[in-house]
Amino acid sequence: MYILNMKLMKGKIYLLAVLMVVSVNLAVAGSKNPYLLDPNWPSFPEGISIGQATGVAVDSHNHVFLFHRANREWVEPFPDKSIPQDTIYMLDGVTGELIDSWGGDLFIMPHGLSVDPDDNVWVTDVGSQQIHKFSHEGELLMSIGETGVQGADENHFALPSDLSITNDGSIFVSDGYVNTRIIKFTSSGIFEMQWGSPGTQEGEFDLPHGIAASRNQIYVADRANSRIQVFDYTGLFIAEWKGEDIGRPYGVATYHNGNLIVIDGGDQPDKTRSRVVILNTNGEAIQSFSAEKESDQENLGHDIAVGNDGAIYVVDAWARSVRKYILKD
Repeated sequence: MYILNMKLMKGKIYLLAVLMVVSVNLAVAGSKNPYLLDPNWPSFPEGISIGQATGVAVDSHNHVFLFHRANREWVEPFPDKSIPQDTIYMLDGVTGELIDSWGGDLFIMPHGLSVDPDDNVWVTDVGSQQIHKFSHEGELLMSIGETGVQGADENHFALPSDLSITNDGSIFVSDGYVNTRIIKFTSSGIFEMQWGSPGTQEGEFDLPHGIAASRNQIYVADRANSRIQVFDYTGLFIAEWKGEDIGRPYGVATYHNGNLIVIDGGDQPDKTRSRVVILNTNGEAIQSFSAEKESDQENLGHDIAVGNDGAIYVVDAWARSVRKYILKD
Protein backbone atom coordinates (compact mmCIF):
# COMPACT_ATOMS: atom_id res chain seq x y z
CA MET A 1 0.00 0.00 0.00
CA TYR A 2 2.84 2.38 0.89
CA ILE A 3 4.60 1.66 -2.42
CA LEU A 4 1.34 2.14 -4.32
CA ASN A 5 0.69 5.48 -2.60
CA MET A 6 4.23 6.63 -3.40
CA LYS A 7 3.74 5.76 -7.05
CA LEU A 8 0.45 7.65 -7.13
CA MET A 9 2.09 10.66 -5.47
CA LYS A 10 4.98 10.62 -7.92
CA GLY A 11 2.50 10.37 -10.78
CA LYS A 12 0.57 13.37 -9.48
CA ILE A 13 3.76 15.38 -9.05
CA TYR A 14 4.88 14.53 -12.60
CA LEU A 15 1.44 15.45 -13.97
CA LEU A 16 1.50 18.72 -12.05
CA ALA A 17 4.95 19.53 -13.43
CA VAL A 18 3.78 18.83 -16.97
CA LEU A 19 0.70 20.99 -16.49
CA MET A 20 2.84 23.83 -15.15
CA VAL A 21 5.11 23.70 -18.22
CA VAL A 22 2.12 23.54 -20.53
CA SER A 23 0.43 26.46 -18.74
CA VAL A 24 3.57 28.59 -19.10
CA ASN A 25 3.81 27.78 -22.81
CA LEU A 26 0.13 28.50 -23.28
CA ALA A 27 0.49 31.80 -21.45
CA VAL A 28 3.11 32.93 -23.96
CA ALA A 29 1.24 31.40 -26.90
CA GLY A 30 -1.97 33.02 -25.70
CA SER A 31 -0.25 36.38 -26.02
CA LYS A 32 0.56 35.86 -29.68
CA ASN A 33 -1.25 38.97 -30.84
CA PRO A 34 -1.01 41.70 -28.18
CA TYR A 35 -0.26 44.16 -30.99
CA LEU A 36 -2.15 45.24 -34.06
CA LEU A 37 -0.61 45.80 -37.46
CA ASP A 38 -1.10 49.37 -38.70
CA PRO A 39 -2.43 48.64 -42.21
CA ASN A 40 -1.86 52.20 -43.44
CA TRP A 41 1.79 52.41 -42.42
CA PRO A 42 4.07 53.14 -44.24
CA SER A 43 2.55 55.45 -46.84
CA PHE A 44 4.96 55.77 -49.74
CA PRO A 45 4.44 58.03 -52.74
CA GLU A 46 3.99 56.37 -56.10
CA GLY A 47 7.22 54.94 -57.49
CA ILE A 48 8.90 54.44 -54.09
CA SER A 49 9.56 50.88 -52.97
CA ILE A 50 11.72 48.92 -50.51
CA GLY A 51 14.44 46.42 -51.28
CA GLN A 52 15.76 43.86 -48.81
CA ALA A 53 15.14 45.73 -45.54
CA THR A 54 17.84 45.06 -42.96
CA GLY A 55 17.98 47.87 -40.37
CA VAL A 56 15.52 50.08 -38.50
CA ALA A 57 15.67 52.61 -35.65
CA VAL A 58 13.63 55.49 -34.23
CA ASP A 59 14.94 58.92 -33.24
CA SER A 60 13.75 61.33 -30.54
CA HIS A 61 11.37 63.05 -33.01
CA ASN A 62 9.58 59.77 -33.74
CA HIS A 63 11.22 59.57 -37.14
CA VAL A 64 11.71 55.99 -38.28
CA PHE A 65 14.93 55.33 -40.19
CA LEU A 66 14.93 52.39 -42.58
CA PHE A 67 18.04 50.81 -44.17
CA HIS A 68 17.46 48.71 -47.29
CA ARG A 69 19.29 47.40 -50.35
CA ALA A 70 17.08 48.87 -53.10
CA ASN A 71 17.46 46.66 -56.20
CA ARG A 72 20.42 44.72 -54.83
CA GLU A 73 20.23 41.33 -53.14
CA TRP A 74 22.75 39.56 -50.94
CA VAL A 75 25.23 37.97 -53.33
CA GLU A 76 28.76 36.70 -52.75
CA PRO A 77 31.26 37.85 -53.64
CA PHE A 78 29.90 41.32 -53.00
CA PRO A 79 29.75 43.73 -55.94
CA ASP A 80 32.40 46.43 -56.23
CA LYS A 81 30.05 49.30 -57.02
CA SER A 82 27.80 51.11 -54.57
CA ILE A 83 24.02 51.00 -54.86
CA PRO A 84 22.94 54.05 -56.90
CA GLN A 85 19.47 54.41 -55.34
CA ASP A 86 18.73 55.94 -51.94
CA THR A 87 19.07 53.27 -49.27
CA ILE A 88 18.03 55.22 -46.16
CA TYR A 89 14.44 56.38 -45.74
CA MET A 90 13.21 58.66 -42.95
CA LEU A 91 9.52 58.09 -42.24
CA ASP A 92 7.02 59.84 -40.01
CA GLY A 93 6.33 57.48 -37.12
CA VAL A 94 2.66 58.48 -36.94
CA THR A 95 1.62 58.78 -40.58
CA GLY A 96 4.25 56.63 -42.27
CA GLU A 97 4.88 59.34 -44.85
CA LEU A 98 8.32 59.57 -46.42
CA ILE A 99 10.02 62.68 -45.04
CA ASP A 100 13.47 62.30 -46.56
CA SER A 101 15.70 59.79 -48.32
CA TRP A 102 19.43 59.57 -48.95
CA GLY A 103 22.29 57.10 -49.17
CA GLY A 104 22.56 56.68 -52.94
CA ASP A 105 26.05 55.79 -54.21
CA LEU A 106 27.29 55.25 -50.64
CA PHE A 107 26.84 51.58 -49.71
CA ILE A 108 27.67 48.21 -51.21
CA MET A 109 25.67 45.89 -48.92
CA PRO A 110 23.55 47.66 -46.25
CA HIS A 111 23.07 45.81 -42.97
CA GLY A 112 22.71 47.37 -39.48
CA LEU A 113 21.36 50.79 -38.49
CA SER A 114 21.17 52.66 -35.20
CA VAL A 115 20.31 56.18 -34.04
CA ASP A 116 22.33 57.71 -31.20
CA PRO A 117 21.02 59.97 -28.39
CA ASP A 118 21.83 63.05 -30.50
CA ASP A 119 19.78 61.69 -33.44
CA ASN A 120 22.81 60.92 -35.58
CA VAL A 121 22.37 57.91 -37.86
CA TRP A 122 24.90 55.06 -37.77
CA VAL A 123 25.09 52.16 -40.22
CA THR A 124 27.17 49.10 -41.01
CA ASP A 125 28.07 48.16 -44.58
CA VAL A 126 29.19 44.53 -44.75
CA GLY A 127 30.22 45.09 -48.37
CA SER A 128 32.70 47.88 -47.68
CA GLN A 129 33.77 46.47 -44.27
CA GLN A 130 32.97 49.78 -42.58
CA ILE A 131 30.70 51.58 -40.16
CA HIS A 132 29.58 55.16 -40.81
CA LYS A 133 28.16 58.02 -38.77
CA PHE A 134 25.82 60.51 -40.46
CA SER A 135 24.01 63.58 -39.26
CA HIS A 136 20.24 63.44 -38.99
CA GLU A 137 20.09 64.97 -42.49
CA GLY A 138 22.57 62.54 -44.04
CA GLU A 139 25.91 64.35 -43.89
CA LEU A 140 28.81 61.93 -43.44
CA LEU A 141 30.54 62.70 -40.14
CA MET A 142 32.82 59.72 -39.51
CA SER A 143 33.83 56.34 -40.89
CA ILE A 144 35.68 53.49 -39.19
CA GLY A 145 37.34 50.71 -41.16
CA GLU A 146 39.22 50.57 -44.44
CA THR A 147 37.10 50.47 -47.56
CA GLY A 148 36.90 46.96 -48.96
CA VAL A 149 39.57 45.51 -46.65
CA GLN A 150 38.72 42.75 -44.19
CA GLY A 151 40.72 42.36 -41.01
CA ALA A 152 40.65 41.34 -37.37
CA ASP A 153 42.76 44.10 -35.83
CA GLU A 154 41.77 47.36 -34.13
CA ASN A 155 41.16 49.22 -37.40
CA HIS A 156 39.40 46.67 -39.57
CA PHE A 157 36.17 44.69 -39.64
CA ALA A 158 35.02 41.52 -41.38
CA LEU A 159 31.35 41.97 -42.32
CA PRO A 160 30.24 44.10 -39.33
CA SER A 161 26.61 43.28 -38.66
CA ASP A 162 25.23 45.91 -36.27
CA LEU A 163 26.07 48.67 -33.79
CA SER A 164 24.66 50.57 -30.82
CA ILE A 165 25.63 53.91 -29.26
CA THR A 166 25.47 54.68 -25.52
CA ASN A 167 24.57 57.95 -23.84
CA ASP A 168 28.26 58.86 -23.44
CA GLY A 169 28.88 58.26 -27.14
CA SER A 170 30.65 54.92 -26.82
CA ILE A 171 30.25 52.78 -29.94
CA PHE A 172 29.63 49.04 -29.63
CA VAL A 173 29.93 47.05 -32.87
CA SER A 174 29.00 43.42 -33.47
CA ASP A 175 31.73 42.39 -35.89
CA GLY A 176 29.80 39.26 -36.50
CA TYR A 177 29.99 37.23 -39.65
CA VAL A 178 33.71 36.43 -39.61
CA ASN A 179 35.40 37.79 -36.48
CA THR A 180 32.64 36.83 -33.98
CA ARG A 181 33.53 39.64 -31.59
CA ILE A 182 32.16 42.77 -29.98
CA ILE A 183 34.28 45.92 -30.31
CA LYS A 184 34.03 49.09 -28.25
CA PHE A 185 35.17 52.45 -29.63
CA THR A 186 35.21 55.87 -28.02
CA SER A 187 32.87 58.56 -29.32
CA SER A 188 35.67 59.79 -31.59
CA GLY A 189 36.17 56.33 -33.13
CA ILE A 190 39.27 55.25 -31.20
CA PHE A 191 39.52 51.53 -30.41
CA GLU A 192 39.03 50.87 -26.71
CA MET A 193 38.49 47.13 -26.22
CA GLN A 194 37.02 43.94 -27.63
CA TRP A 195 35.78 40.56 -26.49
CA GLY A 196 34.53 37.33 -27.97
CA SER A 197 35.74 34.33 -29.94
CA PRO A 198 34.06 31.47 -31.81
CA GLY A 199 32.23 28.99 -29.59
CA THR A 200 29.21 28.24 -27.43
CA GLN A 201 30.48 29.12 -23.97
CA GLU A 202 29.86 32.32 -22.02
CA GLY A 203 31.34 35.27 -23.90
CA GLU A 204 31.82 33.24 -27.07
CA PHE A 205 29.75 33.77 -30.21
CA ASP A 206 28.56 32.16 -33.40
CA LEU A 207 27.51 35.12 -35.55
CA PRO A 208 26.69 38.00 -33.20
CA HIS A 209 24.13 39.57 -35.52
CA GLY A 210 22.34 42.28 -33.54
CA ILE A 211 23.28 44.46 -30.59
CA ALA A 212 21.59 46.94 -28.23
CA ALA A 213 23.05 49.00 -25.39
CA SER A 214 20.85 50.20 -22.53
CA ARG A 215 21.05 50.73 -18.77
CA ASN A 216 24.74 49.81 -18.60
CA GLN A 217 24.12 46.51 -20.30
CA ILE A 218 24.90 45.15 -23.77
CA TYR A 219 22.44 42.71 -25.35
CA VAL A 220 23.83 40.59 -28.18
CA ALA A 221 21.73 38.53 -30.58
CA ASP A 222 24.05 35.51 -30.82
CA ARG A 223 22.23 34.26 -33.88
CA ALA A 224 23.75 30.89 -34.75
CA ASN A 225 23.84 29.96 -31.06
CA SER A 226 20.10 30.79 -30.77
CA ARG A 227 20.53 32.93 -27.68
CA ILE A 228 20.79 36.40 -26.22
CA GLN A 229 23.95 37.14 -24.26
CA VAL A 230 24.02 40.00 -21.76
CA PHE A 231 27.19 41.88 -20.74
CA ASP A 232 28.11 45.05 -18.94
CA TYR A 233 29.93 47.86 -20.74
CA THR A 234 33.31 46.30 -19.91
CA GLY A 235 32.41 43.00 -21.57
CA LEU A 236 31.76 41.16 -18.30
CA PHE A 237 29.29 38.33 -18.87
CA ILE A 238 26.00 38.69 -16.99
CA ALA A 239 23.48 36.24 -18.41
CA GLU A 240 22.45 33.94 -21.25
CA TRP A 241 18.83 33.74 -22.43
CA LYS A 242 17.75 30.99 -24.81
CA GLY A 243 14.96 28.54 -25.51
CA GLU A 244 12.14 27.77 -27.92
CA ASP A 245 10.25 30.86 -26.76
CA ILE A 246 13.15 33.08 -27.89
CA GLY A 247 13.95 31.20 -31.10
CA ARG A 248 16.82 32.43 -33.25
CA PRO A 249 17.45 36.13 -32.53
CA TYR A 250 18.45 38.34 -35.45
CA GLY A 251 17.96 41.74 -33.86
CA VAL A 252 17.28 43.25 -30.43
CA ALA A 253 15.98 46.53 -29.03
CA THR A 254 15.06 47.79 -25.57
CA TYR A 255 11.93 49.29 -24.05
CA HIS A 256 12.06 52.29 -21.75
CA ASN A 257 10.99 49.97 -18.89
CA GLY A 258 13.99 47.69 -19.38
CA ASN A 259 12.21 44.91 -21.26
CA LEU A 260 13.90 43.52 -24.34
CA ILE A 261 12.29 43.02 -27.73
CA VAL A 262 13.66 40.41 -30.12
CA ILE A 263 13.07 39.60 -33.77
CA ASP A 264 13.28 35.86 -34.38
CA GLY A 265 14.23 35.21 -38.01
CA GLY A 266 14.16 31.42 -37.86
CA ASP A 267 16.48 28.97 -39.55
CA GLN A 268 17.90 29.58 -43.00
CA PRO A 269 17.35 28.56 -45.70
CA ASP A 270 13.99 26.82 -45.44
CA LYS A 271 12.55 27.53 -41.97
CA THR A 272 12.79 31.28 -41.74
CA ARG A 273 10.12 33.45 -40.13
CA SER A 274 9.43 36.88 -38.68
CA ARG A 275 8.33 36.61 -35.06
CA VAL A 276 8.45 39.25 -32.32
CA VAL A 277 9.29 38.15 -28.78
CA ILE A 278 9.16 40.43 -25.73
CA LEU A 279 11.33 39.48 -22.75
CA ASN A 280 11.21 40.87 -19.25
CA THR A 281 14.33 41.96 -17.38
CA ASN A 282 14.94 38.35 -16.32
CA GLY A 283 14.96 37.13 -19.91
CA GLU A 284 11.57 35.44 -19.66
CA ALA A 285 9.31 35.54 -22.71
CA ILE A 286 6.14 37.39 -21.73
CA GLN A 287 4.60 38.06 -25.15
CA SER A 288 5.10 37.00 -28.75
CA PHE A 289 3.40 37.44 -32.09
CA SER A 290 3.96 36.81 -35.77
CA ALA A 291 5.03 39.75 -37.92
CA GLU A 292 4.13 37.89 -41.11
CA LYS A 293 1.24 38.47 -43.52
CA GLU A 294 -0.66 35.87 -45.50
CA SER A 295 0.36 37.61 -48.70
CA ASP A 296 4.09 37.16 -47.95
CA GLN A 297 5.82 34.64 -50.16
CA GLU A 298 8.70 34.31 -47.68
CA ASN A 299 9.90 35.97 -44.51
CA LEU A 300 13.14 36.80 -42.76
CA GLY A 301 12.68 39.08 -39.76
CA HIS A 302 15.98 40.96 -39.66
CA ASP A 303 15.79 43.92 -37.28
CA ILE A 304 13.45 45.57 -34.81
CA ALA A 305 12.95 48.93 -33.10
CA VAL A 306 10.67 50.56 -30.53
CA GLY A 307 9.33 54.11 -30.64
CA ASN A 308 8.90 56.36 -27.60
CA ASP A 309 5.17 55.76 -27.90
CA GLY A 310 5.66 51.99 -27.62
CA ALA A 311 5.08 51.21 -31.30
CA ILE A 312 7.14 48.32 -32.64
CA TYR A 313 8.78 48.44 -36.06
CA VAL A 314 9.92 45.28 -37.85
CA VAL A 315 11.95 45.01 -41.03
CA ASP A 316 11.70 41.81 -43.06
CA ALA A 317 14.50 41.27 -45.58
CA TRP A 318 12.74 38.70 -47.73
CA ALA A 319 9.28 40.27 -47.58
CA ARG A 320 10.99 43.59 -48.40
CA SER A 321 8.91 45.41 -45.83
CA VAL A 322 8.83 47.61 -42.75
CA ARG A 323 5.79 47.14 -40.52
CA LYS A 324 4.41 49.03 -37.56
CA TYR A 325 2.60 47.35 -34.68
CA ILE A 326 0.64 49.18 -31.99
CA LEU A 327 -0.81 47.88 -28.72
CA LYS A 328 -4.44 46.84 -28.73
CA ASP A 329 -6.76 49.05 -26.72
